[in-house]
Amino acid sequence: MMFPFLTTLAVLPLIGAVALIFIKGTAAKQVALAVSVLTLIIGIVVATRFNPAGGMQFVEQVPWIRALGVHYSLGLDGIGLTLVLLVAVVTPVVILAAWNDADPIPGADAAVQPKYDARVFFALVLVVEGVSLLLFTATDVFLFYIFFEIILIPMYFMIGGFGGAKRAQAATKFLIYGLLGGFVMLAAVIGLWVVSAQNGAPSYLLSDLRNLPIDENTARLLFCGFMFAFAIKAPMVPFHTWLPDAAEESTPGGATMMVGVMDKLGTFGMIRFCLELFPEASRWATPVVLVLAVLSIVYGAVMAVVSKNLMRFISYTSISHFGFIVLGIFAFTTQSMVGSTLYMLNHGLSTAALFLVAGYLIKRRGSAQIADFGGVQKVAPVLAALFLFGSLATVSLPGLSSFISEFMVLAGTFGRHPVFAIIATLGIVLAAVYMLLAYQRTMTGPISDEVSEKMSDIGIRERLALAPVVLLILAIGFFPKPLLDAIEPAVAATMSQAGMTDPKPMISAEGER
Repeated sequence: MMFPFLTTLAVLPLIGAVALIFIKGTAAKQVALAVSVLTLIIGIVVATRFNPAGGMQFVEQVPWIRALGVHYSLGLDGIGLTLVLLVAVVTPVVILAAWNDADPIPGADAAVQPKYDARVFFALVLVVEGVSLLLFTATDVFLFYIFFEIILIPMYFMIGGFGGAKRAQAATKFLIYGLLGGFVMLAAVIGLWVVSAQNGAPSYLLSDLRNLPIDENTARLLFCGFMFAFAIKAPMVPFHTWLPDAAEESTPGGATMMVGVMDKLGTFGMIRFCLELFPEASRWATPVVLVLAVLSIVYGAVMAVVSKNLMRFISYTSISHFGFIVLGIFAFTTQSMVGSTLYMLNHGLSTAALFLVAGYLIKRRGSAQIADFGGVQKVAPVLAALFLFGSLATVSLPGLSSFISEFMVLAGTFGRHPVFAIIATLGIVLAAVYMLLAYQRTMTGPISDEVSEKMSDIGIRERLALAPVVLLILAIGFFPKPLLDAIEPAVAATMSQAGMTDPKPMISAEGER
């Protein structure tokens, strides 16, 4: 019997979270970091044993609720592997970077003091990690749905227990949106079971449901149920309004786990469930989804330009980037979908860099308002350099990881939907505008008295926390081939299941159309 790598990978952080209940002080932080590093090591072992051409691997499948056809079923393909590695890398980075962020704040108002002990924060981080790993490897629809709902709980307490003055409202709004999407998805999950029961033995296994004959109108309704939940989680305009509020009131570490990790469930779900289970419905909905994707790209970028709060600013940039990811998925070309999958990883890394650097800035200055900064590069050059690096990664500078994924999304989209690709390029222009403005307003210019008195450069622990992110952004930017080799076969299988092939080149080798 093969060793249960995927179960071990997901359960280890959950066991660590339970263990933190019985540990106090700095030891709890050390245990959380050790557990996350051990999880990363197991993730690396899985990656080294992964065969890019081997299809679904490390499969674990045990009957769970026989009457409903539910299985505890896990498996990993190249798409899932990419996101598993993202979770495994980002979690220890967040724990180390947020080492003191959940501690009591001397002299601060009760409204911004942590409601719970610091060990609760790190336990919640580990729970989000473990549940995310289960979700990215789940190959049973019911199992996925259960944990899709469960992940709302730790994120709710992470926002509401350790955020800013309006954290209660932000956490409640986050939960309402999440539950609304989950309830609609539940109706689709039940409908999927009814259809499978009508066609023989009921089953929620993806391997069974992929070949399930579903009436066209029924399939479209079920697609809408899943897509609605994923559009909220991603998030896409107009289902996005919970994210800026939640990010603004979260700690930087909490915002990183939410945007850098949890929100990828939306775009991952679109590939794994919408495209593979409802191919005809996915093609039917493509025009609307592409419009919403482009709208998200432009709207998120425009709102980032006018944002006055650092955390809110980064959240709007993420809405714009999620628009690129969705655009690549529903362009239905191998190049664009591979780019979208890689984009999920790259966005998680660049967002982690930005949120965590923003956290360092806010903690030192005592304010998240962009207008309260200025001249930081003169008193904290390393901190300014890291903010610039994260900004350049976000705007997809050539040589950094996001460039190749964004280029692939736009190039692949242009092959089938040139108008949408051209409009989406406006997001690239606006990205350069909002990032340059943010850097100019925070890092350059005259030094205010408050910045001069309060701002200091980052220490060894903070530099160590960001070092893996910086190195990975550079490494993937120059050598993305191993990841692309792992992603491409999985995307090809999804394209085949969706009944789509790549469009012919618009210009032939002889130059004739």
